[in-house]
Amino acid sequence: MKKTSLFLMSALLLTLLLVLSACGPTVAVTRPKAQPTVTVNKSFQKDVPSVPKIPKYLCGAWSSANNPGPYGVINIYARLTQNVKPVAGASAQATAHFAYGDLNLDQAPVSDSGGYVTFVLQLRGQQPRLTAATVDVSFNVDGKTVTCTPAFFTPQ
Repeated sequence: MKKTSLFLMSALLLTLLLVLSACGPTVAVTRPKAQPTVTVNKSFQKDVPSVPKIPKYLCGAWSSANNPGPYGVINIYARLTQNVKPVAGASAQATAHFAYGDLNLDQAPVSDSGGYVTFVLQLRGQQPRLTAATVDVSFNVDGKTVTCTPAFFTPQ
């Protein structure tokens, strides 16, 4: 009888464990959806515009001081290059644009072996404090005028 009651208890315990394990939380497993295959049409680039060419001549200008005094003296520098190499012997001209008028700098420098020119600009209170001014510089080379990115400054 002991064997039978031990067997019944074991069966009852196993049944109870199975019932309890079925009462636990369920975990839903979802599989990701298959991604579509991407196909690149080889003609998609045929209408893309071409990359612009770098101009033969490039130049830029800058000032020796970004915030000079209203009566200060600053230098305006510029550099001319041809295919990244300096251009010597090119004449330059510059015009300062102040709030109440323009001033042509009549110094007419010629670029040195590094492609650089320098203009001296006496401000003489011509530009209001905290108001930006620009200076346009251009070079004459091969019968053409090459305009630089402008220099700028703001008197303090």
